[in-house]
Amino acid sequence: MFSYPEYPKGDNTKGNYSLTVYLKIIKMKEVLKQVLGVDVAQKELLVSLGRVFDDFSQEIYAYNVFKNTPKGMNDLLKWAEKLILDMTSFLVVMEATGVYHEKFAYFLDDKGYKLSIVLPNKISNYMRTLDTKTVTDKSCSEAIARFGLERKLTEWKRPNVIYKTLKQLTRERDQIVASRSVVKNQLHAEQSEACPVKSTIRRCNELIKFLNKQEAQIKIELEEVKDQEIKDKIKKITTIPGVGILTATIVLAETNGFELIKNKKQLTSYAGLDVREKQSGTSVKGKPRISKKGNRSIRKAMHFPALSPVKHDQGYKATYASLVSKNGIKMKGLVAVQRKLLELIYVIYKNDTVYDAEFEKKKREQQILATPLTS
Repeated sequence: MFSYPEYPKGDNTKGNYSLTVYLKIIKMKEVLKQVLGVDVAQKELLVSLGRVFDDFSQEIYAYNVFKNTPKGMNDLLKWAEKLILDMTSFLVVMEATGVYHEKFAYFLDDKGYKLSIVLPNKISNYMRTLDTKTVTDKSCSEAIARFGLERKLTEWKRPNVIYKTLKQLTRERDQIVASRSVVKNQLHAEQSEACPVKSTIRRCNELIKFLNKQEAQIKIELEEVKDQEIKDKIKKITTIPGVGILTATIVLAETNGFELIKNKKQLTSYAGLDVREKQSGTSVKGKPRISKKGNRSIRKAMHFPALSPVKHDQGYKATYASLVSKNGIKMKGLVAVQRKLLELIYVIYKNDTVYDAEFEKKKREQQILATPLTS
């Protein structure tokens, strides 16, 4: 069986083959797809180059490390372009690592490169299927490259500027609210002391007032950022029981207006509200749980909106009561309502309609009418 020579480390003159000879040997087989797998860290970009040939064999043939700076990104592209045979089949694949991957994603988009951004849980699950005993930076970037070679991935698109701004503002507001809760707890503890320190209480009250003022400013900015189309969409979404303007804004901001969401199942998976069940044979059966491997901001935003319809909407109340009666766990019923509300937000946004409280009833009636009578 023909085996490809390993490309020499370092510069072109070292090893048994020069770069020119190496590329000629590779061209003996047609390259179907080339992927640059990027493991993004705060200060470094750890990259592996891989490709698939016309006989569906794979090869990871180069690895390097670059600084996560504009200069490092330019050096990375110069290095990769020397080894890439055909730019039309080239794709960059990286993990969504907090905010550290965003600079490189925008940089590649400005340069006209195709790229895909994958959730970390997908890469970690994929790595478990590989024969990798030791997890290193190199093995992670190689796994990302192999994942990109084997899967058909959705091409990343730069987020809408409005949704990007809304996302930053809603996340900033969430941090302010969390900070205010900490200060309020500190104030309560200080006031409950036998000998409270008056200066500490004064500073806590001043900080709470300051955080309240910041939250009010963000609310004003959120309204100023939205265009009329987004305001109309949010108005229709808020016809859903329990869903307010802030919740609708967060969901649209975190999903970039559902741009890459193709169906309800994909949305619940992206939010981490999809159910995972561990079962093997008859002896191993774990309890079904939500994955929680997804967008935490969406899950957090859906918590309080689910409380209202459980109390006041007959349809959601029935769903909640049914699940709680089966397993006795209230949180499971609440999560089911959260998932149902999130899916409903998606449907209303895509269909550009409003909430119809009688929809399920009408649907059941149509199903009954469509069922043929049996003698």
